[in-house]
Amino acid sequence: MAVEKSMASSSLVEVIDRILDKGIVIDAWVRVSLVGIELLAIEARIVIASVETWLKYAEAVGLTAKA
Repeated sequence: MAVEKSMASSSLVEVIDRILDKGIVIDAWVRVSLVGIELLAIEARIVIASVETWLKYAEAVGLTAKA
């Protein structure tokens, strides 16, 4: 009896293509404090997208310079 996968697997190229087409945002915020004194604060926002996708959405939210 042969076992077959029921879900189609995606290749790495398909995954990268989808990420660049749709984009992905990772937003992280870390704060370390001791007895009410902030020792360390880290904020990070990572956006991965194609240039075309970035320009499309950046213009919509006013992140591009208007000439």
